[in-house]
Amino acid sequence: MCSFCDQFKMGWPSIFLIAIISTLLASSYAEIRHTSINADSRAVIEFEKFGFSAKGHLDISISNLSFTPLGPDPNPSFMGFFLVTEENWFEIKMEYSMLSGSALEAYCVLKNELVTKLFDFGEIDPSTQFFNKPFEAPEANEYKLMFGNCLPKVQVWMNVRTAMYNLQGNGKMDYLSVGQAPLPKLYFSLFFLYMVLGGGWCYVCWKKKKTIHMIHILMGVLVVMKALNLLCEAEDKSYTKRTGTAHGWDIAFYLFSFVKGVMLFTVIVLIGTGWSILKPFLQEKEKRVLMIVIPLQVLANIAAVVIDEAGPSIQGWVTWKQLFLLLDVICCCAVLFPIIWSIKHLREAAQTDGKAARSLMKLTLFRQYYIVVVSYIYFTRIVVFALKTIISYQYSWTCDLTSELATLAFYIFTGYKFRPESHNPYFRLDDEEEEAAAEEAIADDDFEL
Repeated sequence: MCSFCDQFKMGWPSIFLIAIISTLLASSYAEIRHTSINADSRAVIEFEKFGFSAKGHLDISISNLSFTPLGPDPNPSFMGFFLVTEENWFEIKMEYSMLSGSALEAYCVLKNELVTKLFDFGEIDPSTQFFNKPFEAPEANEYKLMFGNCLPKVQVWMNVRTAMYNLQGNGKMDYLSVGQAPLPKLYFSLFFLYMVLGGGWCYVCWKKKKTIHMIHILMGVLVVMKALNLLCEAEDKSYTKRTGTAHGWDIAFYLFSFVKGVMLFTVIVLIGTGWSILKPFLQEKEKRVLMIVIPLQVLANIAAVVIDEAGPSIQGWVTWKQLFLLLDVICCCAVLFPIIWSIKHLREAAQTDGKAARSLMKLTLFRQYYIVVVSYIYFTRIVVFALKTIISYQYSWTCDLTSELATLAFYIFTGYKFRPESHNPYFRLDDEEEEAAAEEAIADDDFEL
Protein backbone atom coordinates (compact mmCIF):
# COMPACT_ATOMS: atom_id res chain seq x y z
CA MET A 1 0.00 0.00 0.00
CA CYS A 2 2.99 2.31 -0.29
CA SER A 3 1.62 4.46 -3.13
CA PHE A 4 0.51 6.76 -0.33
CA CYS A 5 4.19 7.17 0.50
CA ASP A 6 4.86 9.15 -2.66
CA GLN A 7 2.32 11.77 -1.63
CA PHE A 8 3.84 12.48 1.77
CA LYS A 9 7.62 12.03 1.57
CA MET A 10 8.22 15.39 3.21
CA GLY A 11 9.03 16.94 6.55
CA TRP A 12 6.81 18.88 8.90
CA PRO A 13 7.57 22.32 7.39
CA SER A 14 6.65 21.12 3.90
CA ILE A 15 3.42 19.55 5.10
CA PHE A 16 2.47 22.72 6.97
CA LEU A 17 3.26 24.90 3.94
CA ILE A 18 1.17 22.78 1.57
CA ALA A 19 -1.72 22.77 4.04
CA ILE A 20 -1.69 26.57 4.16
CA ILE A 21 -1.42 26.89 0.37
CA SER A 22 -4.26 24.42 -0.14
CA THR A 23 -6.43 26.46 2.20
CA LEU A 24 -5.68 29.65 0.30
CA LEU A 25 -5.96 28.33 -3.22
CA ALA A 26 -8.65 25.65 -3.16
CA SER A 27 -12.04 26.69 -4.47
CA SER A 28 -14.52 27.04 -1.61
CA TYR A 29 -17.66 26.90 -3.73
CA ALA A 30 -18.75 24.13 -6.04
CA GLU A 31 -21.01 23.36 -8.95
CA ILE A 32 -21.96 20.35 -11.02
CA ARG A 33 -18.61 19.14 -12.32
CA HIS A 34 -17.57 16.51 -14.84
CA THR A 35 -14.02 15.20 -14.35
CA SER A 36 -12.10 12.65 -16.40
CA ILE A 37 -9.37 10.60 -14.76
CA ASN A 38 -7.04 8.87 -17.21
CA ALA A 39 -4.27 6.42 -16.29
CA ASP A 40 -3.83 8.08 -12.89
CA SER A 41 -1.97 6.21 -10.16
CA ARG A 42 -1.91 8.95 -7.50
CA ALA A 43 -2.66 7.82 -3.95
CA VAL A 44 -5.09 10.71 -3.38
CA ILE A 45 -6.97 12.93 -5.82
CA GLU A 46 -8.90 15.97 -4.62
CA PHE A 47 -12.13 16.72 -6.49
CA GLU A 48 -14.02 19.45 -4.66
CA LYS A 49 -14.15 21.50 -1.49
CA PHE A 50 -17.59 22.48 -0.22
CA GLY A 51 -19.22 23.94 2.88
CA PHE A 52 -22.29 21.90 3.82
CA SER A 53 -25.20 23.01 5.97
CA ALA A 54 -27.16 20.63 8.18
CA LYS A 55 -29.10 19.68 5.02
CA GLY A 56 -26.07 19.12 2.80
CA HIS A 57 -26.12 16.53 0.02
CA LEU A 58 -23.66 15.02 -2.42
CA ASP A 59 -24.34 13.05 -5.60
CA ILE A 60 -21.57 11.05 -7.26
CA SER A 61 -21.85 9.32 -10.62
CA ILE A 62 -19.08 7.19 -12.12
CA SER A 63 -18.95 5.84 -15.65
CA ASN A 64 -16.37 4.04 -17.81
CA LEU A 65 -14.56 2.77 -14.74
CA SER A 66 -11.51 0.58 -15.24
CA PHE A 67 -8.11 0.09 -13.66
CA THR A 68 -4.90 -1.66 -14.59
CA PRO A 69 -4.59 -4.78 -12.42
CA LEU A 70 -0.88 -4.68 -11.81
CA GLY A 71 0.27 -7.28 -9.31
CA PRO A 72 -1.60 -10.31 -8.00
CA ASP A 73 -5.39 -9.83 -8.09
CA PRO A 74 -5.76 -6.21 -6.83
CA ASN A 75 -8.50 -5.71 -4.25
CA PRO A 76 -10.91 -2.95 -5.46
CA SER A 77 -11.98 -2.26 -1.87
CA PHE A 78 -8.67 -0.40 -1.47
CA MET A 79 -9.87 2.26 -3.93
CA GLY A 80 -12.75 4.61 -3.21
CA PHE A 81 -14.11 8.05 -2.35
CA PHE A 82 -14.20 9.79 1.02
CA LEU A 83 -14.94 13.12 2.69
CA VAL A 84 -12.54 14.80 5.07
CA THR A 85 -12.39 18.17 6.83
CA GLU A 86 -9.38 20.45 6.41
CA GLU A 87 -8.41 19.96 10.06
CA ASN A 88 -8.61 16.16 9.86
CA TRP A 89 -6.68 16.08 6.59
CA PHE A 90 -3.87 18.04 8.17
CA GLU A 91 -3.87 15.64 11.13
CA ILE A 92 -3.73 12.66 8.77
CA LYS A 93 -0.64 14.10 7.12
CA MET A 94 0.98 14.58 10.51
CA GLU A 95 0.21 11.00 11.52
CA TYR A 96 1.53 9.62 8.25
CA SER A 97 4.79 11.54 8.52
CA MET A 98 5.51 9.66 11.77
CA LEU A 99 4.97 6.14 10.36
CA SER A 100 7.80 3.84 9.35
CA GLY A 101 8.50 0.22 8.42
CA SER A 102 5.60 -2.20 8.05
CA ALA A 103 3.09 0.34 9.40
CA LEU A 104 4.02 2.69 6.59
CA GLU A 105 3.67 -0.05 3.94
CA ALA A 106 0.25 -1.15 5.22
CA TYR A 107 -1.21 2.33 5.56
CA CYS A 108 -4.44 3.11 3.65
CA VAL A 109 -6.20 6.44 3.98
CA LEU A 110 -9.61 4.81 3.34
CA LYS A 111 -9.25 2.92 6.63
CA ASN A 112 -8.47 6.02 8.68
CA GLU A 113 -11.08 6.90 11.30
CA LEU A 114 -10.67 10.62 10.57
CA VAL A 115 -12.23 10.32 7.10
CA THR A 116 -15.84 9.64 6.17
CA LYS A 117 -15.74 6.82 3.65
CA LEU A 118 -18.48 7.10 1.02
CA PHE A 119 -17.89 3.92 -0.99
CA ASP A 120 -15.14 1.80 -2.48
CA PHE A 121 -14.85 0.08 -5.84
CA GLY A 122 -15.63 -3.24 -4.19
CA GLU A 123 -19.24 -2.03 -3.95
CA ILE A 124 -19.48 -1.43 -7.70
CA ASP A 125 -20.67 -4.23 -9.96
CA PRO A 126 -17.79 -4.75 -12.43
CA SER A 127 -20.28 -5.70 -15.18
CA THR A 128 -21.91 -2.27 -15.15
CA GLN A 129 -20.47 0.84 -16.77
CA PHE A 130 -22.39 3.28 -14.58
CA PHE A 131 -22.61 3.93 -10.85
CA ASN A 132 -24.66 6.60 -9.11
CA LYS A 133 -25.24 7.15 -5.42
CA PRO A 134 -26.53 10.08 -3.33
CA PHE A 135 -25.13 10.88 0.11
CA GLU A 136 -25.98 13.16 2.99
CA ALA A 137 -23.25 15.27 4.57
CA PRO A 138 -22.09 13.78 7.89
CA GLU A 139 -22.71 17.12 9.61
CA ALA A 140 -22.57 20.83 8.91
CA ASN A 141 -18.93 21.54 8.04
CA GLU A 142 -16.57 22.17 5.15
CA TYR A 143 -15.34 18.99 3.50
CA LYS A 144 -12.99 17.91 0.75
CA LEU A 145 -14.21 15.21 -1.60
CA MET A 146 -11.24 12.97 -2.36
CA PHE A 147 -10.42 9.70 -4.09
CA GLY A 148 -8.05 7.31 -2.39
CA ASN A 149 -6.00 4.64 -4.16
CA CYS A 150 -4.11 2.38 -1.76
CA LEU A 151 -2.87 -0.02 -4.42
CA PRO A 152 0.70 0.74 -5.50
CA LYS A 153 1.08 1.69 -9.15
CA VAL A 154 -2.49 0.73 -10.09
CA GLN A 155 -3.74 3.15 -12.75
CA VAL A 156 -7.39 4.24 -12.79
CA TRP A 157 -9.65 5.40 -15.62
CA MET A 158 -13.08 6.90 -14.88
CA ASN A 159 -15.47 9.72 -15.66
CA VAL A 160 -16.81 11.34 -12.51
CA ARG A 161 -19.82 13.65 -12.14
CA THR A 162 -20.15 15.41 -8.78
CA ALA A 163 -22.95 17.62 -7.50
CA MET A 164 -22.76 19.19 -4.04
CA TYR A 165 -25.62 21.27 -2.71
CA ASN A 166 -27.52 22.38 0.37
CA LEU A 167 -31.30 22.22 0.66
CA GLN A 168 -32.95 25.53 1.47
CA GLY A 169 -36.03 25.95 3.64
CA ASN A 170 -38.31 25.76 0.59
CA GLY A 171 -36.67 22.54 -0.55
CA LYS A 172 -34.73 24.13 -3.43
CA MET A 173 -31.11 23.17 -4.08
CA ASP A 174 -28.36 25.72 -3.40
CA TYR A 175 -25.19 24.71 -5.26
CA LEU A 176 -23.05 27.36 -3.59
CA SER A 177 -21.08 26.56 -0.46
CA VAL A 178 -22.57 27.90 2.78
CA GLY A 179 -19.92 30.60 3.00
CA GLN A 180 -20.45 31.68 -0.62
CA ALA A 181 -24.25 31.78 -0.72
CA PRO A 182 -24.49 35.59 -0.09
CA LEU A 183 -22.09 36.41 -2.97
CA PRO A 184 -24.68 36.98 -5.75
CA LYS A 185 -26.39 39.77 -3.76
CA LEU A 186 -23.03 41.15 -2.67
CA TYR A 187 -21.70 41.43 -6.22
CA PHE A 188 -24.96 42.93 -7.52
CA SER A 189 -24.76 45.61 -4.80
CA LEU A 190 -21.14 46.38 -5.66
CA PHE A 191 -22.05 46.57 -9.35
CA PHE A 192 -24.54 49.36 -8.62
CA LEU A 193 -21.97 51.14 -6.43
CA TYR A 194 -19.45 51.15 -9.29
CA MET A 195 -22.11 52.35 -11.73
CA VAL A 196 -22.77 55.30 -9.42
CA LEU A 197 -19.02 55.86 -9.15
CA GLY A 198 -18.68 55.73 -12.93
CA GLY A 199 -21.55 58.16 -13.38
CA GLY A 200 -19.98 60.56 -10.89
CA TRP A 201 -16.64 60.32 -12.70
CA CYS A 202 -18.31 61.11 -16.05
CA TYR A 203 -19.97 64.14 -14.47
CA VAL A 204 -16.65 65.39 -13.06
CA CYS A 205 -14.93 64.93 -16.44
CA TRP A 206 -17.77 66.73 -18.26
CA LYS A 207 -17.71 69.59 -15.77
CA LYS A 208 -13.90 69.89 -16.04
CA LYS A 209 -13.68 69.03 -19.73
CA LYS A 210 -11.12 71.76 -20.35
CA THR A 211 -8.64 70.08 -18.01
CA ILE A 212 -9.20 66.37 -18.67
CA HIS A 213 -6.43 64.22 -20.14
CA MET A 214 -6.28 60.80 -21.71
CA ILE A 215 -5.50 59.22 -18.33
CA HIS A 216 -8.85 60.43 -17.00
CA ILE A 217 -10.66 58.68 -19.84
CA LEU A 218 -8.75 55.46 -19.17
CA MET A 219 -9.65 55.72 -15.48
CA GLY A 220 -13.32 55.99 -16.42
CA VAL A 221 -13.08 52.97 -18.71
CA LEU A 222 -11.43 51.01 -15.88
CA VAL A 223 -14.39 51.75 -13.58
CA VAL A 224 -16.80 50.55 -16.29
CA MET A 225 -14.78 47.34 -16.78
CA LYS A 226 -14.82 46.72 -13.02
CA ALA A 227 -18.59 47.24 -12.90
CA LEU A 228 -19.19 44.82 -15.81
CA ASN A 229 -16.84 42.33 -14.17
CA LEU A 230 -18.91 42.44 -10.98
CA LEU A 231 -22.16 42.09 -12.93
CA CYS A 232 -20.89 38.99 -14.72
CA GLU A 233 -19.57 37.53 -11.47
CA ALA A 234 -22.94 38.15 -9.81
CA GLU A 235 -24.77 36.41 -12.67
CA ASP A 236 -22.21 33.59 -12.64
CA LYS A 237 -22.75 32.95 -8.94
CA SER A 238 -26.52 33.42 -9.21
CA TYR A 239 -26.95 30.81 -11.94
CA THR A 240 -24.53 28.45 -10.22
CA LYS A 241 -26.46 28.84 -6.96
CA ARG A 242 -29.75 27.84 -8.63
CA THR A 243 -28.72 25.34 -11.28
CA GLY A 244 -25.15 24.19 -10.60
CA THR A 245 -23.87 25.64 -13.89
CA ALA A 246 -22.95 29.19 -14.93
CA HIS A 247 -24.74 29.13 -18.32
CA GLY A 248 -21.88 30.95 -20.05
CA TRP A 249 -21.62 33.81 -17.55
CA ASP A 250 -18.29 32.40 -16.40
CA ILE A 251 -16.86 33.12 -19.88
CA ALA A 252 -18.00 36.75 -19.70
CA PHE A 253 -16.65 36.98 -16.15
CA TYR A 254 -13.21 35.71 -17.20
CA LEU A 255 -13.18 38.10 -20.18
CA PHE A 256 -13.93 41.21 -18.12
CA SER A 257 -11.59 40.02 -15.35
CA PHE A 258 -8.80 39.82 -17.92
CA VAL A 259 -9.50 43.29 -19.38
CA LYS A 260 -9.94 44.85 -15.93
CA GLY A 261 -6.73 43.29 -14.60
CA VAL A 262 -4.63 44.50 -17.51
CA MET A 263 -6.17 47.98 -17.42
CA LEU A 264 -5.69 48.33 -13.67
CA PHE A 265 -1.94 47.72 -13.82
CA THR A 266 -1.66 49.89 -16.95
CA VAL A 267 -3.44 52.82 -15.28
CA ILE A 268 -1.26 52.49 -12.14
CA VAL A 269 1.89 52.53 -14.27
CA LEU A 270 0.71 55.52 -16.32
CA ILE A 271 -0.29 57.49 -13.22
CA GLY A 272 2.98 56.54 -11.56
CA THR A 273 4.92 58.00 -14.50
CA GLY A 274 2.73 61.11 -14.85
CA TRP A 275 1.92 60.09 -18.41
CA SER A 276 -0.34 62.53 -20.34
CA ILE A 277 -0.30 64.95 -17.40
CA LEU A 278 3.32 65.68 -16.57
CA LYS A 279 4.64 64.56 -19.95
CA PRO A 280 3.20 63.34 -23.27
CA PHE A 281 5.36 60.22 -23.62
CA LEU A 282 6.85 57.31 -21.72
CA GLN A 283 10.54 56.78 -21.21
CA GLU A 284 12.19 53.55 -22.31
CA LYS A 285 12.43 52.03 -18.83
CA GLU A 286 8.75 52.81 -18.22
CA LYS A 287 7.81 51.16 -21.50
CA ARG A 288 9.75 48.10 -20.41
CA VAL A 289 7.65 47.89 -17.25
CA LEU A 290 4.48 47.86 -19.35
CA MET A 291 6.03 45.27 -21.68
CA ILE A 292 6.68 43.04 -18.64
CA VAL A 293 3.50 43.60 -16.67
CA ILE A 294 0.94 43.28 -19.48
CA PRO A 295 2.24 39.99 -21.01
CA LEU A 296 2.56 38.48 -17.52
CA GLN A 297 -0.99 39.53 -16.73
CA VAL A 298 -2.22 38.02 -20.02
CA LEU A 299 -0.38 34.77 -19.29
CA ALA A 300 -1.51 34.58 -15.66
CA ASN A 301 -5.16 35.32 -16.52
CA ILE A 302 -5.42 32.80 -19.35
CA ALA A 303 -3.61 30.08 -17.40
CA ALA A 304 -5.68 30.73 -14.26
CA VAL A 305 -8.89 30.25 -16.26
CA VAL A 306 -7.68 26.91 -17.58
CA ILE A 307 -6.55 25.71 -14.15
CA ASP A 308 -9.74 26.85 -12.39
CA GLU A 309 -11.95 25.16 -14.95
CA ALA A 310 -9.97 21.91 -14.68
CA GLY A 311 -10.22 21.86 -10.89
CA PRO A 312 -7.90 20.44 -8.23
CA SER A 313 -8.12 16.90 -9.61
CA ILE A 314 -5.41 17.51 -12.22
CA GLN A 315 -1.82 16.62 -11.39
CA GLY A 316 0.32 19.50 -10.13
CA TRP A 317 -2.71 21.74 -9.48
CA VAL A 318 -1.27 23.34 -6.33
CA THR A 319 2.11 23.89 -8.03
CA TRP A 320 0.53 25.66 -10.98
CA LYS A 321 -1.65 27.81 -8.72
CA GLN A 322 1.48 28.79 -6.78
CA LEU A 323 3.20 29.78 -10.01
CA PHE A 324 0.33 32.02 -11.13
CA LEU A 325 0.13 33.58 -7.68
CA LEU A 326 3.84 34.35 -7.97
CA LEU A 327 3.28 35.95 -11.38
CA ASP A 328 0.56 38.14 -9.88
CA VAL A 329 2.90 39.25 -7.09
CA ILE A 330 5.64 40.01 -9.65
CA CYS A 331 3.21 42.20 -11.59
CA CYS A 332 2.20 43.99 -8.38
CA CYS A 333 5.82 44.69 -7.52
CA ALA A 334 6.68 45.80 -11.06
CA VAL A 335 4.05 48.54 -11.10
CA LEU A 336 5.74 50.17 -8.10
CA PHE A 337 8.94 50.97 -9.98
CA PRO A 338 7.51 53.83 -12.11
CA ILE A 339 6.20 55.48 -8.96
CA ILE A 340 9.60 55.10 -7.28
CA TRP A 341 11.30 56.60 -10.34
CA SER A 342 8.88 59.53 -10.33
CA ILE A 343 9.51 60.16 -6.63
CA LYS A 344 13.27 60.10 -7.22
CA HIS A 345 12.98 62.49 -10.16
CA LEU A 346 10.80 64.90 -8.18
CA ARG A 347 13.17 64.85 -5.22
CA GLU A 348 16.03 65.81 -7.52
CA ALA A 349 13.91 68.49 -9.20
CA ALA A 350 12.93 69.94 -5.81
CA GLN A 351 16.63 70.52 -5.06
CA THR A 352 17.63 72.05 -8.40
CA ASP A 353 14.50 73.46 -10.05
CA GLY A 354 13.58 77.09 -9.63
CA LYS A 355 9.99 76.04 -8.99
CA ALA A 356 10.91 73.90 -6.01
CA ALA A 357 7.53 74.24 -4.28
CA ARG A 358 5.73 72.87 -7.33
CA SER A 359 8.02 69.84 -7.41
CA LEU A 360 7.60 69.33 -3.66
CA MET A 361 3.82 69.31 -3.92
CA LYS A 362 4.00 66.77 -6.73
CA LEU A 363 6.43 64.78 -4.61
CA THR A 364 3.93 64.76 -1.73
CA LEU A 365 1.21 63.53 -4.08
CA PHE A 366 3.37 60.71 -5.42
CA ARG A 367 4.44 59.78 -1.88
CA GLN A 368 0.82 59.34 -0.88
CA TYR A 369 0.01 57.37 -4.00
CA TYR A 370 3.02 55.08 -3.51
CA ILE A 371 1.98 54.33 0.07
CA VAL A 372 -1.62 53.66 -0.96
CA VAL A 373 -0.61 51.34 -3.83
CA VAL A 374 1.70 49.35 -1.55
CA SER A 375 -1.01 49.17 1.12
CA TYR A 376 -3.62 48.06 -1.43
CA ILE A 377 -1.38 45.32 -2.84
CA TYR A 378 -0.34 44.12 0.62
CA PHE A 379 -3.91 44.09 1.91
CA THR A 380 -5.58 42.32 -1.02
CA ARG A 381 -2.77 39.80 -1.64
CA ILE A 382 -1.68 39.00 1.92
CA VAL A 383 -4.11 40.24 4.58
CA VAL A 384 -7.21 38.92 2.82
CA PHE A 385 -5.52 35.55 2.24
CA ALA A 386 -4.58 35.44 5.91
CA LEU A 387 -8.21 36.10 6.86
CA LYS A 388 -9.29 33.09 4.79
CA THR A 389 -7.13 30.80 6.92
CA ILE A 390 -8.64 31.89 10.24
CA ILE A 391 -12.26 32.76 9.45
CA SER A 392 -14.98 30.13 9.78
CA TYR A 393 -16.18 28.63 6.50
CA GLN A 394 -19.72 29.99 7.05
CA TYR A 395 -18.38 33.54 6.83
CA SER A 396 -15.88 33.16 3.99
CA TRP A 397 -17.95 35.65 1.96
CA THR A 398 -16.69 38.40 4.29
CA CYS A 399 -13.19 37.93 2.82
CA ASP A 400 -14.59 38.73 -0.64
CA LEU A 401 -16.42 41.72 0.82
CA THR A 402 -13.26 42.96 2.54
CA SER A 403 -11.21 42.67 -0.66
CA GLU A 404 -13.86 44.43 -2.75
CA LEU A 405 -14.24 47.27 -0.25
CA ALA A 406 -10.46 47.77 -0.27
CA THR A 407 -10.54 47.89 -4.07
CA LEU A 408 -13.41 50.38 -4.02
CA ALA A 409 -11.52 52.59 -1.56
CA PHE A 410 -8.42 52.43 -3.78
CA TYR A 411 -10.42 53.48 -6.86
CA ILE A 412 -12.02 56.38 -4.98
CA PHE A 413 -8.68 57.58 -3.61
CA THR A 414 -7.03 57.43 -7.04
CA GLY A 415 -9.93 59.26 -8.69
CA TYR A 416 -10.01 61.96 -6.04
CA LYS A 417 -6.27 62.62 -6.01
CA PHE A 418 -5.86 62.62 -9.78
CA ARG A 419 -9.18 64.15 -10.82
CA PRO A 420 -9.17 66.83 -13.54
CA GLU A 421 -8.61 70.14 -11.77
CA SER A 422 -7.22 73.44 -13.00
CA HIS A 423 -5.31 73.86 -9.72
CA ASN A 424 -4.12 70.28 -9.48
CA PRO A 425 -0.61 69.94 -7.98
CA TYR A 426 0.46 68.64 -11.40
CA PHE A 427 0.01 72.13 -12.83
CA ARG A 428 1.60 75.52 -12.26
CA LEU A 429 1.03 77.13 -8.87
CA ASP A 430 0.37 80.81 -8.33
CA ASP A 431 2.81 82.93 -6.32
CA GLU A 432 0.96 82.60 -3.01
CA GLU A 433 0.79 78.83 -3.30
CA GLU A 434 4.47 78.78 -4.28
CA GLU A 435 5.46 80.69 -1.17
CA ALA A 436 3.23 78.61 1.15
CA ALA A 437 4.59 75.37 -0.24
CA ALA A 438 8.16 76.66 0.08
CA GLU A 439 7.61 77.41 3.78
CA GLU A 440 6.24 73.90 4.35
CA ALA A 441 9.23 72.45 2.51
CA ILE A 442 11.69 73.90 5.04
CA ALA A 443 10.57 71.39 7.68
CA ASP A 444 10.11 68.55 5.23
CA ASP A 445 12.52 65.63 5.72
CA ASP A 446 13.88 63.68 2.80
CA PHE A 447 11.57 60.89 1.70
CA GLU A 448 12.89 57.40 2.32
CA LEU A 449 11.47 54.52 0.34
